[in-house]
Amino acid sequence: MKYATYPAYKSSPMTWLDQLPDHWTAASLRWMSKRYAGGTPDKGNEAYWADGDIPWINSGAVNDGYITQPSELITREGFANSSAKWIPKDALVMALAGQGKTKGMVAQLGIPTTCNQSMAALVPDRRIAPRYLYYWLTANYQNIRNMAGGEARDGLNLEMLGSIPCPVPPVGEQKTIARFLGIKTVQIDALVEHKRQLIARLKEKRSALIARTVTRGLPPEAAEAAGLNPNPEMRDPGVEWLGAVPAHWSTTVIWHQFFLGRGRVISHEDITENPGAYPVYSSQTENDGVLGYLGSFDFDGDYITWTTDGANAGTVFTRSGKFNCTNVCGTLKAKCPDRIDNRYVTYALSIATAEFVRHDINPKLMNNVMKSIRFALPSKFEQVAIANFLDKEIRKMDALEMKIGVAVTCLTEYRQALITAAVTGKIDVRDAT
Repeated sequence: MKYATYPAYKSSPMTWLDQLPDHWTAASLRWMSKRYAGGTPDKGNEAYWADGDIPWINSGAVNDGYITQPSELITREGFANSSAKWIPKDALVMALAGQGKTKGMVAQLGIPTTCNQSMAALVPDRRIAPRYLYYWLTANYQNIRNMAGGEARDGLNLEMLGSIPCPVPPVGEQKTIARFLGIKTVQIDALVEHKRQLIARLKEKRSALIARTVTRGLPPEAAEAAGLNPNPEMRDPGVEWLGAVPAHWSTTVIWHQFFLGRGRVISHEDITENPGAYPVYSSQTENDGVLGYLGSFDFDGDYITWTTDGANAGTVFTRSGKFNCTNVCGTLKAKCPDRIDNRYVTYALSIATAEFVRHDINPKLMNNVMKSIRFALPSKFEQVAIANFLDKEIRKMDALEMKIGVAVTCLTEYRQALITAAVTGKIDVRDAT
Protein backbone atom coordinates (compact mmCIF):
# COMPACT_ATOMS: atom_id res chain seq x y z
CA MET A 1 0.00 0.00 0.00
CA LYS A 2 1.27 3.49 -0.84
CA TYR A 3 0.93 6.02 1.97
CA ALA A 4 0.68 9.81 1.70
CA THR A 5 3.51 12.10 2.70
CA TYR A 6 3.22 15.29 4.76
CA PRO A 7 2.55 18.53 2.84
CA ALA A 8 5.73 20.25 4.04
CA TYR A 9 9.07 19.30 5.58
CA LYS A 10 11.94 21.13 7.23
CA SER A 11 15.57 20.32 7.99
CA SER A 12 16.03 18.14 11.05
CA PRO A 13 18.34 19.17 13.90
CA MET A 14 19.03 15.46 14.57
CA THR A 15 22.01 13.59 13.11
CA TRP A 16 19.90 10.44 12.77
CA LEU A 17 17.33 12.13 10.52
CA ASP A 18 17.70 14.59 7.66
CA GLN A 19 14.22 16.17 7.68
CA LEU A 20 11.00 16.39 9.70
CA PRO A 21 7.39 17.24 8.92
CA ASP A 22 7.09 21.01 9.23
CA HIS A 23 4.97 20.95 12.42
CA TRP A 24 7.13 18.40 14.31
CA THR A 25 9.83 19.32 16.80
CA ALA A 26 12.76 17.31 18.19
CA ALA A 27 14.45 16.87 21.55
CA SER A 28 16.83 14.55 23.38
CA LEU A 29 15.42 11.99 25.80
CA ARG A 30 17.08 13.71 28.74
CA TRP A 31 14.51 16.51 28.40
CA MET A 32 11.48 14.21 28.04
CA SER A 33 12.03 11.26 30.35
CA LYS A 34 13.34 9.96 33.64
CA ARG A 35 16.10 7.35 33.30
CA TYR A 36 17.47 5.05 35.95
CA ALA A 37 19.05 1.64 36.21
CA GLY A 38 17.85 -1.25 38.30
CA GLY A 39 19.55 -3.59 40.70
CA THR A 40 19.82 -7.24 41.71
CA PRO A 41 19.49 -8.46 45.30
CA ASP A 42 22.28 -10.74 46.49
CA LYS A 43 21.69 -14.09 44.75
CA GLY A 44 23.33 -15.89 47.65
CA ASN A 45 20.81 -14.62 50.19
CA GLU A 46 17.73 -16.85 50.11
CA ALA A 47 15.78 -14.32 52.17
CA TYR A 48 15.92 -11.94 49.19
CA TRP A 49 14.40 -14.43 46.72
CA ALA A 50 12.38 -17.15 48.43
CA ASP A 51 8.61 -16.56 48.39
CA GLY A 52 9.00 -13.06 46.99
CA ASP A 53 6.10 -10.96 45.75
CA ILE A 54 7.85 -8.09 43.95
CA PRO A 55 8.21 -8.54 40.14
CA TRP A 56 11.78 -8.40 38.85
CA ILE A 57 13.02 -8.79 35.25
CA ASN A 58 16.40 -9.60 33.76
CA SER A 59 17.91 -8.34 30.49
CA GLY A 60 16.52 -11.20 28.43
CA ALA A 61 12.98 -9.95 29.05
CA VAL A 62 13.43 -7.24 26.39
CA ASN A 63 13.16 -9.95 23.73
CA ASP A 64 9.42 -10.11 24.45
CA GLY A 65 8.81 -6.56 23.19
CA TYR A 66 5.87 -6.20 25.58
CA ILE A 67 6.47 -7.57 29.07
CA THR A 68 3.54 -9.02 31.00
CA GLN A 69 5.35 -11.54 33.24
CA PRO A 70 8.32 -11.06 35.60
CA SER A 71 11.49 -13.13 35.19
CA GLU A 72 11.47 -13.77 38.93
CA LEU A 73 10.01 -12.45 42.17
CA ILE A 74 12.09 -10.82 44.90
CA THR A 75 11.17 -10.26 48.51
CA ARG A 76 10.54 -6.92 50.17
CA GLU A 77 13.75 -7.46 52.14
CA GLY A 78 15.64 -8.06 48.90
CA PHE A 79 14.17 -4.89 47.40
CA ALA A 80 15.12 -2.83 50.47
CA ASN A 81 18.69 -4.13 50.46
CA SER A 82 19.46 -3.59 46.78
CA SER A 83 19.40 -0.79 44.23
CA ALA A 84 16.28 -2.22 42.59
CA LYS A 85 13.63 0.43 41.87
CA TRP A 86 10.02 0.30 40.81
CA ILE A 87 9.25 1.06 37.17
CA PRO A 88 5.65 1.99 36.34
CA LYS A 89 3.44 0.12 33.89
CA ASP A 90 3.65 1.49 30.30
CA ALA A 91 7.21 2.73 30.83
CA LEU A 92 10.03 1.33 28.68
CA VAL A 93 13.08 -0.71 29.62
CA MET A 94 16.26 -0.99 27.57
CA ALA A 95 19.10 -3.49 27.89
CA LEU A 96 22.33 -1.62 28.63
CA ALA A 97 24.42 -4.74 28.11
CA GLY A 98 23.87 -8.41 27.40
CA GLN A 99 24.89 -11.31 25.21
CA GLY A 100 24.48 -11.22 21.43
CA LYS A 101 21.83 -8.82 20.17
CA THR A 102 20.37 -7.91 23.57
CA LYS A 103 22.21 -4.62 24.06
CA GLY A 104 20.05 -1.73 22.86
CA MET A 105 16.84 -3.74 22.65
CA VAL A 106 13.78 -2.09 24.15
CA ALA A 107 10.47 -3.34 25.53
CA GLN A 108 7.36 -1.76 27.01
CA LEU A 109 6.03 -2.81 30.40
CA GLY A 110 2.57 -4.27 30.71
CA ILE A 111 3.12 -4.54 34.46
CA PRO A 112 4.84 -2.46 37.14
CA THR A 113 8.14 -4.16 37.95
CA THR A 114 11.76 -3.81 39.03
CA CYS A 115 14.75 -4.82 36.91
CA ASN A 116 18.43 -5.70 37.12
CA GLN A 117 21.36 -3.32 36.89
CA SER A 118 22.00 -4.15 33.23
CA MET A 119 18.71 -2.51 32.24
CA ALA A 120 17.54 1.07 32.25
CA ALA A 121 14.05 2.36 32.88
CA LEU A 122 12.78 5.05 30.51
CA VAL A 123 9.77 6.84 31.96
CA PRO A 124 8.48 9.38 29.38
CA ASP A 125 6.84 12.60 30.51
CA ARG A 126 3.57 13.95 29.08
CA ARG A 127 5.23 15.24 25.90
CA ILE A 128 5.99 11.79 24.51
CA ALA A 129 3.63 8.81 24.20
CA PRO A 130 5.35 5.63 25.50
CA ARG A 131 4.31 3.44 22.58
CA TYR A 132 5.46 5.98 20.01
CA LEU A 133 8.79 6.19 21.83
CA TYR A 134 9.02 2.39 21.81
CA TYR A 135 8.67 2.36 18.02
CA TRP A 136 11.20 5.19 17.60
CA LEU A 137 13.78 3.35 19.72
CA THR A 138 13.07 0.08 17.92
CA ALA A 139 13.65 1.80 14.57
CA ASN A 140 17.01 3.09 15.82
CA TYR A 141 18.28 -0.12 17.42
CA GLN A 142 21.54 -0.10 15.46
CA ASN A 143 22.15 3.63 16.02
CA ILE A 144 21.70 3.05 19.75
CA ARG A 145 24.09 0.08 19.76
CA ASN A 146 26.64 2.16 17.87
CA MET A 147 26.68 4.65 20.74
CA ALA A 148 28.40 1.92 22.77
CA GLY A 149 30.73 0.50 20.18
CA GLY A 150 28.26 -1.40 18.03
CA GLU A 151 29.00 -5.12 18.26
CA ALA A 152 31.74 -4.58 20.85
CA ARG A 153 31.16 -5.61 24.46
CA ASP A 154 30.98 -2.01 25.67
CA GLY A 155 27.73 -1.26 27.44
CA LEU A 156 25.32 1.64 27.17
CA ASN A 157 24.86 4.01 30.09
CA LEU A 158 22.24 6.47 31.29
CA GLU A 159 24.10 9.46 29.87
CA MET A 160 24.08 7.88 26.42
CA LEU A 161 20.38 7.15 26.69
CA GLY A 162 19.72 10.74 27.65
CA SER A 163 21.46 11.94 24.49
CA ILE A 164 19.25 9.87 22.17
CA PRO A 165 17.45 12.32 19.85
CA CYS A 166 13.76 11.89 19.17
CA PRO A 167 11.32 13.53 16.73
CA VAL A 168 8.32 14.93 18.59
CA PRO A 169 5.00 15.17 16.74
CA PRO A 170 1.98 16.48 18.67
CA VAL A 171 1.01 13.91 21.33
CA GLY A 172 -2.27 13.06 19.63
CA GLU A 173 -0.40 12.37 16.41
CA GLN A 174 2.13 10.23 18.26
CA LYS A 175 -0.72 8.07 19.54
CA THR A 176 -2.18 7.82 16.04
CA ILE A 177 1.19 6.67 14.68
CA ALA A 178 1.55 4.13 17.49
CA ARG A 179 -1.98 2.83 16.90
CA PHE A 180 -1.33 2.50 13.16
CA LEU A 181 1.92 0.61 13.75
CA GLY A 182 0.28 -1.61 16.34
CA ILE A 183 -2.32 -2.74 13.79
CA LYS A 184 0.13 -3.17 10.92
CA THR A 185 2.85 -4.98 12.88
CA VAL A 186 0.31 -7.44 14.28
CA GLN A 187 -0.82 -8.21 10.73
CA ILE A 188 2.74 -8.62 9.48
CA ASP A 189 3.74 -10.72 12.50
CA ALA A 190 0.80 -13.04 11.86
CA LEU A 191 1.92 -13.53 8.25
CA VAL A 192 5.52 -14.17 9.36
CA GLU A 193 4.39 -16.69 11.97
CA HIS A 194 2.24 -18.49 9.39
CA LYS A 195 5.19 -18.78 7.02
CA ARG A 196 7.50 -19.97 9.82
CA GLN A 197 4.96 -22.65 10.63
CA LEU A 198 5.03 -23.67 6.97
CA ILE A 199 8.82 -23.97 7.19
CA ALA A 200 8.51 -26.06 10.37
CA ARG A 201 6.01 -28.36 8.68
CA LEU A 202 8.33 -28.70 5.68
CA LYS A 203 11.17 -29.72 7.99
CA GLU A 204 8.90 -32.28 9.64
CA LYS A 205 7.83 -33.58 6.23
CA ARG A 206 11.47 -33.83 5.15
CA SER A 207 12.41 -35.81 8.27
CA ALA A 208 9.36 -38.07 7.89
CA LEU A 209 10.18 -38.75 4.22
CA ILE A 210 13.79 -39.64 5.02
CA ALA A 211 12.77 -41.81 8.00
CA ARG A 212 10.15 -43.68 5.98
CA THR A 213 12.45 -44.26 2.99
CA VAL A 214 15.56 -45.46 4.88
CA THR A 215 13.46 -47.88 6.94
CA ARG A 216 10.70 -49.05 4.53
CA GLY A 217 12.27 -48.47 1.12
CA LEU A 218 11.12 -46.45 -1.85
CA PRO A 219 7.43 -45.63 -2.39
CA PRO A 220 5.90 -48.24 -4.78
CA GLU A 221 5.88 -45.98 -7.85
CA ALA A 222 9.50 -44.87 -7.33
CA ALA A 223 10.60 -48.44 -6.58
CA GLU A 224 9.02 -49.74 -9.79
CA ALA A 225 10.68 -46.95 -11.81
CA ALA A 226 14.04 -47.97 -10.32
CA GLY A 227 13.51 -51.63 -11.19
CA LEU A 228 12.84 -52.71 -7.60
CA ASN A 229 10.01 -54.70 -6.05
CA PRO A 230 7.34 -52.09 -5.24
CA ASN A 231 5.76 -54.25 -2.51
CA PRO A 232 8.52 -56.22 -0.77
CA GLU A 233 7.84 -58.60 2.09
CA MET A 234 8.53 -56.96 5.46
CA ARG A 235 10.10 -58.34 8.63
CA ASP A 236 10.71 -57.18 12.19
CA PRO A 237 14.47 -56.76 12.67
CA GLY A 238 14.15 -56.50 16.44
CA VAL A 239 15.34 -52.88 16.48
CA GLU A 240 12.66 -50.79 18.19
CA TRP A 241 13.19 -47.50 16.37
CA LEU A 242 13.33 -49.12 12.92
CA GLY A 243 10.00 -50.95 12.96
CA ALA A 244 9.39 -53.32 10.05
CA VAL A 245 11.96 -53.26 7.22
CA PRO A 246 12.01 -55.03 3.83
CA ALA A 247 12.81 -58.69 4.42
CA HIS A 248 15.78 -58.66 2.03
CA TRP A 249 17.50 -55.81 3.91
CA SER A 250 20.03 -56.45 6.64
CA THR A 251 20.55 -54.42 9.77
CA THR A 252 24.00 -53.56 10.99
CA VAL A 253 25.96 -51.68 13.65
CA ILE A 254 27.71 -48.50 12.58
CA TRP A 255 31.15 -49.46 13.80
CA HIS A 256 30.97 -52.79 11.92
CA GLN A 257 30.67 -50.98 8.59
CA PHE A 258 32.91 -47.93 8.79
CA PHE A 259 36.48 -46.95 9.38
CA LEU A 260 35.87 -44.53 12.21
CA GLY A 261 38.30 -41.91 13.47
CA ARG A 262 38.59 -38.44 14.86
CA GLY A 263 39.98 -35.32 13.34
CA ARG A 264 43.00 -33.51 14.70
CA VAL A 265 42.75 -30.76 17.29
CA ILE A 266 43.14 -27.60 15.22
CA SER A 267 43.14 -24.18 16.83
CA HIS A 268 42.26 -20.86 15.24
CA GLU A 269 45.94 -19.98 15.65
CA ASP A 270 46.87 -22.99 13.51
CA ILE A 271 44.55 -21.81 10.79
CA THR A 272 45.88 -18.25 10.93
CA GLU A 273 49.52 -19.34 10.90
CA ASN A 274 49.17 -22.18 8.38
CA PRO A 275 46.80 -21.11 5.64
CA GLY A 276 46.30 -23.53 2.76
CA ALA A 277 43.95 -24.93 0.19
CA TYR A 278 41.91 -27.48 2.14
CA PRO A 279 38.84 -26.62 4.25
CA VAL A 280 38.67 -27.44 7.95
CA TYR A 281 35.31 -28.59 9.30
CA SER A 282 34.26 -28.54 12.93
CA SER A 283 31.11 -29.34 14.87
CA GLN A 284 31.40 -25.83 16.30
CA THR A 285 30.60 -24.30 12.93
CA GLU A 286 26.94 -23.83 12.06
CA ASN A 287 25.14 -25.13 8.98
CA ASP A 288 28.04 -27.17 7.70
CA GLY A 289 30.28 -24.11 7.88
CA VAL A 290 34.02 -24.03 7.23
CA LEU A 291 36.14 -23.19 10.25
CA GLY A 292 39.17 -22.22 8.19
CA TYR A 293 41.85 -23.67 5.91
CA LEU A 294 45.07 -25.67 6.35
CA GLY A 295 47.59 -26.92 3.84
CA SER A 296 47.84 -30.51 5.14
CA PHE A 297 44.81 -32.78 5.07
CA ASP A 298 43.41 -35.79 6.95
CA PHE A 299 40.85 -37.01 4.40
CA ASP A 300 40.92 -37.73 0.70
CA GLY A 301 37.95 -39.28 -1.11
CA ASP A 302 34.38 -39.84 0.07
CA TYR A 303 33.73 -39.54 3.79
CA ILE A 304 31.01 -38.55 6.17
CA THR A 305 31.57 -36.35 9.21
CA TRP A 306 29.39 -37.01 12.17
CA THR A 307 28.89 -34.84 15.26
CA THR A 308 28.63 -36.95 18.41
CA ASP A 309 28.05 -34.33 21.08
CA GLY A 310 27.50 -30.63 21.68
CA ALA A 311 24.68 -28.47 20.36
CA ASN A 312 24.84 -30.11 16.89
CA ALA A 313 24.92 -33.73 18.12
CA GLY A 314 23.60 -36.15 15.53
CA THR A 315 24.41 -33.94 12.52
CA VAL A 316 25.81 -35.90 9.57
CA PHE A 317 27.38 -34.45 6.41
CA THR A 318 28.74 -36.00 3.23
CA ARG A 319 32.27 -34.93 2.32
CA SER A 320 34.25 -35.45 -0.84
CA GLY A 321 37.80 -34.53 -1.77
CA LYS A 322 40.60 -33.37 0.47
CA PHE A 323 39.79 -31.70 3.76
CA ASN A 324 40.56 -31.55 7.45
CA CYS A 325 38.20 -32.43 10.30
CA THR A 326 38.75 -31.11 13.82
CA ASN A 327 37.67 -33.10 16.86
CA VAL A 328 36.34 -30.01 18.63
CA CYS A 329 32.99 -30.90 20.28
CA GLY A 330 33.24 -34.51 19.10
CA THR A 331 33.43 -34.80 15.34
CA LEU A 332 33.91 -38.34 14.01
CA LYS A 333 35.11 -39.05 10.51
CA ALA A 334 33.83 -42.18 8.80
CA LYS A 335 35.18 -43.53 5.50
CA CYS A 336 32.50 -45.40 3.55
CA PRO A 337 33.53 -48.85 2.24
CA ASP A 338 32.68 -49.71 -1.36
CA ARG A 339 29.52 -51.61 -0.36
CA ILE A 340 27.96 -48.45 1.12
CA ASP A 341 26.76 -45.33 -0.70
CA ASN A 342 27.82 -42.32 1.36
CA ARG A 343 24.65 -40.39 0.49
CA TYR A 344 22.38 -43.21 1.64
CA VAL A 345 24.22 -43.66 4.90
CA THR A 346 24.13 -39.91 5.54
CA TYR A 347 20.35 -40.04 5.32
CA ALA A 348 20.12 -43.22 7.41
CA LEU A 349 22.42 -42.02 10.17
CA SER A 350 20.76 -38.60 10.38
CA ILE A 351 17.53 -40.41 11.36
CA ALA A 352 19.17 -43.09 13.51
CA THR A 353 21.23 -40.67 15.59
CA ALA A 354 18.31 -38.25 15.98
CA GLU A 355 16.44 -40.99 17.86
CA PHE A 356 19.23 -41.20 20.42
CA VAL A 357 19.86 -37.47 20.70
CA ARG A 358 16.19 -36.98 21.63
CA HIS A 359 16.74 -39.21 24.67
CA ASP A 360 19.25 -36.75 26.17
CA ILE A 361 22.07 -39.25 26.47
CA ASN A 362 24.98 -38.05 28.59
CA PRO A 363 27.28 -36.22 26.12
CA LYS A 364 30.30 -38.07 27.57
CA LEU A 365 28.70 -41.37 26.54
CA MET A 366 27.32 -40.20 23.21
CA ASN A 367 30.41 -41.14 21.23
CA ASN A 368 30.30 -44.83 22.23
CA VAL A 369 26.50 -45.00 22.10
CA MET A 370 26.39 -43.65 18.56
CA LYS A 371 29.00 -46.15 17.39
CA SER A 372 26.68 -48.95 18.46
CA ILE A 373 23.53 -47.64 16.72
CA ARG A 374 21.92 -50.10 14.31
CA PHE A 375 20.55 -49.03 10.94
CA ALA A 376 18.96 -50.74 7.95
CA LEU A 377 21.19 -51.63 5.00
CA PRO A 378 19.82 -52.63 1.57
CA SER A 379 22.01 -53.59 -1.39
CA LYS A 380 24.32 -50.97 -2.87
CA PHE A 381 22.02 -50.72 -5.93
CA GLU A 382 19.00 -49.97 -3.71
CA GLN A 383 21.01 -47.56 -1.55
CA VAL A 384 21.85 -45.52 -4.65
CA ALA A 385 18.21 -45.59 -5.81
CA ILE A 386 17.03 -44.39 -2.39
CA ALA A 387 19.68 -41.66 -2.27
CA ASN A 388 18.75 -40.47 -5.78
CA PHE A 389 15.06 -40.35 -4.86
CA LEU A 390 15.68 -38.47 -1.61
CA ASP A 391 18.09 -36.05 -3.27
CA LYS A 392 15.42 -35.16 -5.83
CA GLU A 393 12.56 -34.81 -3.34
CA ILE A 394 14.57 -32.85 -0.81
CA ARG A 395 15.80 -30.44 -3.48
CA LYS A 396 12.15 -29.61 -4.12
CA MET A 397 11.49 -29.09 -0.42
CA ASP A 398 14.63 -27.00 0.01
CA ALA A 399 13.63 -24.79 -2.92
CA LEU A 400 10.19 -24.24 -1.41
CA GLU A 401 11.67 -23.58 2.04
CA MET A 402 14.06 -21.05 0.53
CA LYS A 403 11.19 -19.31 -1.26
CA ILE A 404 9.21 -19.09 1.99
CA GLY A 405 12.33 -17.92 3.83
CA VAL A 406 12.80 -15.10 1.32
CA ALA A 407 9.18 -14.07 1.94
CA VAL A 408 9.83 -14.02 5.70
CA THR A 409 12.90 -11.85 5.16
CA CYS A 410 10.97 -9.45 2.93
CA LEU A 411 8.11 -9.17 5.44
CA THR A 412 10.54 -8.58 8.30
CA GLU A 413 12.34 -5.88 6.34
CA TYR A 414 9.02 -4.30 5.33
CA ARG A 415 7.92 -4.27 8.98
CA GLN A 416 11.07 -2.42 10.00
CA ALA A 417 10.85 -0.02 7.06
CA LEU A 418 7.20 0.78 7.87
CA ILE A 419 8.03 1.53 11.52
CA THR A 420 10.92 3.76 10.48
CA ALA A 421 8.86 5.62 7.87
CA ALA A 422 6.01 6.28 10.30
CA VAL A 423 8.06 7.48 13.30
CA THR A 424 10.27 9.70 11.15
CA GLY A 425 7.40 11.35 9.27
CA LYS A 426 8.34 9.99 5.88
CA ILE A 427 4.72 8.84 5.58
CA ASP A 428 1.59 10.47 6.93
CA VAL A 429 -0.62 7.84 8.58
CA ARG A 430 -3.13 10.20 10.21
CA ASP A 431 -5.85 9.15 7.78
CA ALA A 432 -4.67 5.55 7.42
CA THR A 433 -6.13 4.17 10.65
